Amino acid sequence: MPEPRTALGRLLLVRLLSLTALTALWPLSGPAGANPLGVDGRWQLVFSDEFDAQLSADKWTRCYWWDDNGCTNLGNRELQWYMPDNVIVSDGNLILRAKEQSVPGYKGQTYNYSSGMVTSGRGYLERAKPDRFSTTYGYFEIRAKLPAGKGLWPAFWLLPSTHDSKPEIDVLEVLGHEPDKLKMHVHYRDNNGDSQNDGKESTVQNMTEDFHVFGLEWRKDAIIWYFDGEEKWRYTVEANISQEPMYILLNLAVGGNGPAHLTKEPYSRLIM
Repeated sequence: MPEPRTALGRLLLVRLLSLTALTALWPLSGPAGANPLGVDGRWQLVFSDEFDAQLSADKWTRCYWWDDNGCTNLGNRELQWYMPDNVIVSDGNLILRAKEQSVPGYKGQTYNYSSGMVTSGRGYLERAKPDRFSTTYGYFEIRAKLPAGKGLWPAFWLLPSTHDSKPEIDVLEVLGHEPDKLKMHVHYRDNNGDSQNDGKESTVQNMTEDFHVFGLEWRKDAIIWYFDGEEKWRYTVEANISQEPMYILLNLAVGGNGPAHLTKEPYSRLIM
């Protein structure tokens, strides 16, 4: 069994309504193939999923690449064990379900919560194969309604195809007890190889009351975050910006480095 890694983790129960990742080809001749909300330029759609059928194994895995009948992230004290049964497609929605449940996990340890996640990467036994989807640069977007509740932390993020923990780009992170605080981060290694991160928090509408569009444009010289088509942060330290292929992750963690107490509801959800 591969050892669970210590990449930055997240917490939440997720239900996803529309996940669409777009990447730009510069220049793109002819009409635009897709129209990111609030973003100029012409784009070619290279990856999308409207979740109008069962989850596609050609597009998604349901654990980190170190999957062994489930997985977790040991790096930030998360309380959940990710299980494939908590990834559900229903009525055009992708649902990542977190619930209170005692399940055996890493080295026989008992986890008190189970949850769901998806990635466009590849599993441990697929290491010699390419990711299901990865890209260098582009525009990434989801439409989501986030769950409320202390102890939940939804995330939409990117990790490198090398299976290293850095660089990392966090399109969104939201703590369930702070539903109007959108957190955005860039994680990288400095010249000494030490892990560093830069981030910003933006106060927005309550993200648990309705659906919102979360977008990120990743360029060689800039990363730009959008909320409902409005720019929220522009990061331009080119030396710290990833210049390598990265794949998509969506997960719902419980506990972790954030508040470690789940809402009293037996199930918690993020809808995208």
